Amino acid sequence: MLGGMTLSEGGQLPSRRIADAVRELITSGELAQGDKLPSERELARRFGTARNTAREAIRLLTEEALVTPIHGKGVFVREKQRLFRWGNDRYSRKTFRDTGLTPFRLEMKRQGKRASINAVAIDRIAPPYDVAERLGVSVDEESVIRRLNEYHADDEPVQLVSTYIRWTDAEGTLLLEPKAGPGGIYGRLEDKGHVLTTGRDEITARMPSHEEAQFLQAPAGVPVLDVLHTSFDQAGEPFEVTRFVHRADRSGLVYTFDVEQ
Repeated sequence: MLGGMTLSEGGQLPSRRIADAVRELITSGELAQGDKLPSERELARRFGTARNTAREAIRLLTEEALVTPIHGKGVFVREKQRLFRWGNDRYSRKTFRDTGLTPFRLEMKRQGKRASINAVAIDRIAPPYDVAERLGVSVDEESVIRRLNEYHADDEPVQLVSTYIRWTDAEGTLLLEPKAGPGGIYGRLEDKGHVLTTGRDEITARMPSHEEAQFLQAPAGVPVLDVLHTSFDQAGEPFEVTRFVHRADRSGLVYTFDVEQ
């Protein structure tokens, strides 16, 4: 399939010309999802270059998230990733609170997937600055608890979630336990007088930390979506902040909203 292609002139590096040729085959569908690319040695032979040049071309394609090297097996055209969508209805009583399912478990049930959540840590800490600012607590004291969880769908890692709650709201409650009881953390926070009425999501894209990339199994060059959510109660007081970290190529954010007239 690759053998009939010739290198074009124009001053490009040989590795870039190989990458462009392979990319064209991928985008046209001639190389399908899951297809194995020829080896570095074979690519070098077909394009009349050194093996290191072919290796560099594969690196370029990997950074573009078009191919995935699998140790001991070869390099494969990346399969189109399943899209997990998250929206404002995840906090609605109508869509999840009355079902007894957490927002994540309900979202996975809708998509026919099996959800699992691994509680990594529940600890009392001094919060990051952005969290302290939103909750109105001290950044210099252990003023919040952090609930750190890893989320999987069909054993595939999909998001890292860090939830921050004021220590004064969490002390002596099930918020200090992996299972927060009926209604989840919002049920326990309602017990403390905070009824979720509005929320604000601040969304940015960035490159993942080493730990985030490792957990999310993110290929080189794939960014994450960083969603910083703040919950407000019936008095307009912020009472909970959660940071969601998603692989950008596997997640989407869908919001439905009313427009004030």
